Formats: sequence, structure tokens, C-alpha cells
Amino acid sequence: MFRRGRVRGDRTRRVGLAVALAAVPAVPGCGPSPSGESGAAWNPASSRPDVRGTRGAVSAGHPLAAATGLAVLRDGGNAVDAAVAMAAVLAVVRPHMNGIGGDAFAIFYDGETGALHGLNGSGGAGSRATPEFFAERGLAAIPETGALSVSVPGAVAAWHDAHARFGALPFSSLLAPAIGYAEDGFPVSVRLASDMASQGEALNAAGQALYLPGGRPPSPGALLRNPALAATLRAIAAEGKDAFYQGGVAERLAAFLDAEGGALDLSDFREHESTWVAPLAARHLGVQLHVLPPNTQGIAQLALAGMAERHPLAEMGHNAAAYLHTLIELKKLAFADRDAWVADPDFADVPVARLLDSDYLAARSQAFDANSAAADVATGEPRAVQSSASSDADAGGAPAGGPGALDDSGDTVYLTAVDQWGNAVSWIQSLFHGFGSGLLEPETGVVLHNRGSLHVLQADHPNVVAPGKRPYHTLTPLLATTPAGALAFTLGTPGGDGQAQSIMQILNNLLVFGMTPQAAIEAPRFRSYSGLRVDVEDRIPGAVLEALASLGHEVSVVSGWTATFGGAQMIFVDEANGTLAAAADPRREAYALAY
Repeated sequence: MFRRGRVRGDRTRRVGLAVALAAVPAVPGCGPSPSGESGAAWNPASSRPDVRGTRGAVSAGHPLAAATGLAVLRDGGNAVDAAVAMAAVLAVVRPHMNGIGGDAFAIFYDGETGALHGLNGSGGAGSRATPEFFAERGLAAIPETGALSVSVPGAVAAWHDAHARFGALPFSSLLAPAIGYAEDGFPVSVRLASDMASQGEALNAAGQALYLPGGRPPSPGALLRNPALAATLRAIAAEGKDAFYQGGVAERLAAFLDAEGGALDLSDFREHESTWVAPLAARHLGVQLHVLPPNTQGIAQLALAGMAERHPLAEMGHNAAAYLHTLIELKKLAFADRDAWVADPDFADVPVARLLDSDYLAARSQAFDANSAAADVATGEPRAVQSSASSDADAGGAPAGGPGALDDSGDTVYLTAVDQWGNAVSWIQSLFHGFGSGLLEPETGVVLHNRGSLHVLQADHPNVVAPGKRPYHTLTPLLATTPAGALAFTLGTPGGDGQAQSIMQILNNLLVFGMTPQAAIEAPRFRSYSGLRVDVEDRIPGAVLEALASLGHEVSVVSGWTATFGGAQMIFVDEANGTLAAAADPRREAYALAY
């Protein structure tokens, strides 16, 4: 299992990836192909160098988290130990994006057996959360912020349960770095100060006192402390998840939410459990992609990949107009089905097998006009409640019958680790919107998420709110293996609806166009929203943008490296050279390290 995997020198199960990628062409200016073959010169346009090691690697949404994860690996911890330690640090140093008041999901790869395990660390709606409960309050939709948007936070249970099953080092030692950063403070970055300034106004008075003292965020370089959160983390380190769900922390959070008019009560915290699930898998361009099943949008990721590989993307050319148009339109088709069906499978019948059926995806992949952008796309599966793909929602909202298109100003962190025994973790956790619900409980220091707002009140929709029901989730970590079952790479990104889109583009950059992991992440991207709106990075040529506009896309050019397009991270097994390549996105604060 995870405690005693094989050392990296044993390559008997890892030869498949080099063979699968040997024919992938190298893209001029993007450096060696992933198979290790020498191709073009180093690309000076890349903002970061390759990060490579031979024994272990980490990539996390903040440099302090990455440094913590690497230290755990070097101290003899395994990939799960490193992931838990990084997740805890991120809960402190990226407080607007994630925390112990949010949810988490993960995929684990066992380096000894090749087995894969999925962990659903999302929580359910409160015991009072019914459509009637909201109707009695005159609400036609669940509010995006405030107590009514809060479902049970699942992240702490996910940390504890992952460690209990696979961890090697003491749980308390893994939370020690996070406790230190919360108690003693950590230096505020320019990015964090900017994010707190733009998103902090949504916080309640207690939250603004902490993150916007005097009406403005701490200056870059100043130490930010949260001693109440340190005390909560210290209790979790000593008592495990029970400290959060069974004891005084749960009592304080439940009382706080009740006073704010929420739908949760103490029993909802006490009854919460993580769920171990079997990841979904699909062959794609010589590798096997693994994602999590509903209530996540993992099926949209696999559907998009399955449709995309049925088109001659390499012939179209990287980021050519025809290539971008194809991916944008296929995204609309995948999201139409996602919006109609994805929900908690314990409460709704989600036709996963039918939606990922090869013949269905083959037909669906041709259901768009190569010469015109579609504003509205119908679902491909018959269902009682028809809904179009995000056509009823503008950015930041949701249509009456589905999750719709989401504009993400904060939301999520991703982290990943591979250890000396070949074990791997692909992990994501989130508050959803920037600072989540906007509620900080002052005695615990916990900012509560707003994932409950992704339930709907439409009675005949699969994602309709119900007590204990988990909401639809955008969080979708990915892990890839070779046809022989060896680890190929881990990959994930923040970004709500943008997650599946960014991951698809990065997969193509890696597997179709032969880029290195870092180049694949840094290459310019698009993001499609509701209707015809498409944001593109300004490094895509103007002639391409004009061609997209001529097809009917409403194109907006985004300058610089912005969070709009995610913050992707990857660890790639370079089997030909016996090394690991770790990559991190300069669009956010992600950082990669290896040894």
C-alpha cells in the first residue's frame, strides 16, 4: 500500500507511457517532448523552468505549501502525508480560496499495486434544507452568500480519512506547519493583498476585521495571523476529525449558522462522513484518464475528452481558429449534459454509463456547426426536465435547472504529490466563491464555504436541494495511468467551469502537440462562458481572434496572466529518463518542487 511502495528504480510497470508518447510530435519552441526525446530548444517565452527530480515531487497552490510538502517527502512521508500537510497549509495561506470550512476531493494511486481510490470529501445540505424551506422565505433560488448557502464542510474529514487509510507519519505532525503559519503569521503576497482587496467586501464584520483591518488588506510582506484558526487546527491535530464534527467546534459553528438563519444544525455536522468511491476511467490518446464520479463534473471532463479525440486536432494546428472553435463547441455539448444530470447519486439517477458511452460520444461529437457558434445547446439525453447548456445564466449565476456557467474570483486550490515509492495524490479543495459564504465564525477562525448555493429549487431537477444531499460540484481532480496501469501524470486546476476546459487544453498540449508539462500549462488558453461569450488570452494571435468572431463567438481578450484561466499544476512521470517533471501555473501562486 502507500506505506511501502516500490522505489522509483523499478520500471517494470512504467514503460507504457514512453511507448505511448514516442510518436507525439515536438512543438517548435516548447522544448523536449514528454517522452524525453530531444526536440527543440528551451522556450525563453516560458516564465518558469522545468522542475525535475528523481525521488519525489510536489506542486501546490502556494510556495509555502509546496515547501511543506517537499519537506514531508524528504522526511520519509508518503504522497498522502505530503498532500494532507499541503492541504492544511493552503487552508491558512490562501484563506479566500479554501479552508477547513470548505470541501475537498482526491484521487490516490498506489505505487505498489496500481490500485486507484477516490475520496469524496463534500458535505450535504442541512437537515432543514428543502425547496419549501426556501419558498417560505420568499426565495426563488438559494442565495449565493450567507448562512443559507452553507452546506456541511467536508475538508477536515477528508484530511483525516485520507491519512487514516494511507498515511505514514503522525497526523498531528502534518498539521504542525499550518498551525505555525496561523499562530505566528505568514507573509502576505502581492497577489493575496490584491485578492483580499477585491473580494473581502463580501465578508461579515468579523471577516473584515481579520482580512481588511481598517478597511484595507495588510500590505505585501506583512504577517497575517489567525490565532483562532490556529487553536481550531491544534484541536484537529490532537483529536482528528471528531474535534471538528463532534465537539466544541461543531457546536460553535452550528450555533453561529442557526443565529444567521441557516439550514444546518448540529446533527448535520455530527452525521457527516467522507465517501470512498471508485474513480471513473476512459482511454484517451494512449493513456487512461481517471476522474471522480458525480456529484463532481468529472463526467463532463471525460465526455469532452472523448468527443475531442474524434476530431483531427493536430491537423487543425495548436490554437488555430478551427481548433479553438471545435473545443468551444464541444464544451457546450458536454456541459449541456452535465447541467441536466450531475447530482448526488445517492439521491438521483445519474446515467453515467449512457453519457460516457462510446457510440453516444461519437454521435455527440458531430452535433455542432463547424462554421457557426451556438448560443444554445440542448442536452443529448432524453430527460423529464430539458435545460440548455448554461444558456439561462450569465457569468456568476445559475439557470433554474442546472449549475450553469460560473465566474470565479477566488474559489479553489489544487495540490499534487508523488513520492519515492511511486504513490501519487491528485487533490483539490475549495470555498467555492472568494471567501465562500462571506461568513467567518470568530471563535473558531473558520470561513464557511457556499457550495450549498449550487443546489437548485426546481423540484424535478436531479440537483434539487434535499436534507443531507451533496450539491453539484465543479471540483474535478485528474490522474492518468498508462495502458499497463503505471502512473502517467497527475493534473488539476482551480477555476469552476473553467476546470474541465483548461484541463482539456493542457491534455492536448501535452498529448497532441508534444509540449513539456510546464509549456503545456503556460500555453495561452480560452475560457467559454454562457451563450457566445469566450475569453481568450492576449498571446493568441489577432488573426485567430478575428476568425473566431466571424464564426459568431463574442470574443474578449484578457491581458497578462490572470486567474480567469485557472492555476493548473501537474506531476509527470518521464519514464524514458527515470525522472519526475513537476509544473505549476504562473497565473496564480502555484509552485512546484522536486528532489
